[in-house]
Amino acid sequence: MKKTLKMAVAASVLTVPAMAANLENPLYLPTAGEFYSKTGAGVMYKVTDDTAANKLKDHAGATEFPIWRVSEDLGLGITDRLALRGSFAYTQADDIDRKGLNHGRAGLIYRAFEFNDGTVFDIYADAHLGGVNKMRGSYIPVSLTTGYFQYDNYSNGRWGADVGVRFGKTWSKLTTSAFVEVLKTFGSDNNVINVSRVGALMPSFGIPSEISVDLKSTTEINAGLNAFYQLNDRWSFGGGFKYNHHADNGVKSLSTEISNPYGNAFAQKLVASLSDMQDGFDEFIVSLSVANQLTDTTQVALYGEYTFDTAHDNSQNGSDVKAEVGVRLNLAF
Repeated sequence: MKKTLKMAVAASVLTVPAMAANLENPLYLPTAGEFYSKTGAGVMYKVTDDTAANKLKDHAGATEFPIWRVSEDLGLGITDRLALRGSFAYTQADDIDRKGLNHGRAGLIYRAFEFNDGTVFDIYADAHLGGVNKMRGSYIPVSLTTGYFQYDNYSNGRWGADVGVRFGKTWSKLTTSAFVEVLKTFGSDNNVINVSRVGALMPSFGIPSEISVDLKSTTEINAGLNAFYQLNDRWSFGGGFKYNHHADNGVKSLSTEISNPYGNAFAQKLVASLSDMQDGFDEFIVSLSVANQLTDTTQVALYGEYTFDTAHDNSQNGSDVKAEVGVRLNLAF
């Protein structure tokens, strides 16, 4: 009887589903055939800084709230060391009438090394999906020699490629990690710029109300550090620091064909003034999170982020205050 009872208990233990890997762990990698989804929804509060671009717009020190943010990260394990993955993010800021996809990438991640002491080393490559949508905006003249862009969306209109490495180590309940990646975007004319407010003589000069320009390629760098603590089977905590370098944009040439020589000369002069737009900025992001494992396949996390940044004179992305809070729903099957 005792032997039968012991066998029954052992069988029941073996049939209980194993606790799913924690998707908040910065070194998480899906196993073969495992699918995961991380859906985030947050709200951001922002106070703009006093760059020249914001001053020209009479928007220096302005408050933008609420800024709605939605994100999706998903992936599928091909083997226990190789996975497909993709990530997308959407932002809507009604105060500046700007909305759209602000982040998109899809690619592969491979666990190149995994040691018995808990150390791992990953390499990855992703397609940058900035070319899915055109970059849209308007050029607003302030004087004969100055002006600024009023952006309608968050796309840069360029395709590109991300390559990077991720590495870290797990000590019992604590995991630490770091990553470094380089983004190369490829110049294109996937943009629409409204110039209808440049001047009343445009129609007679043969300048259309919308033009496209050939943007230069850019190189950007991202890096970060993360710490994660698994308190027990249900609760875990995370913290991180991330650095994003956003390069200056630049215009190579006018893509739209203008036959009128006067109009073409005017447009070329405008393009030449935008050769180096001096609109780059650097972000330093601090984040905290707490997560609860509701079931073997479902997890909910609350997160908060605060961003410090420095922006070039013509950037409209700098801020004096930028804070976001939100929730993530994580699923793994």
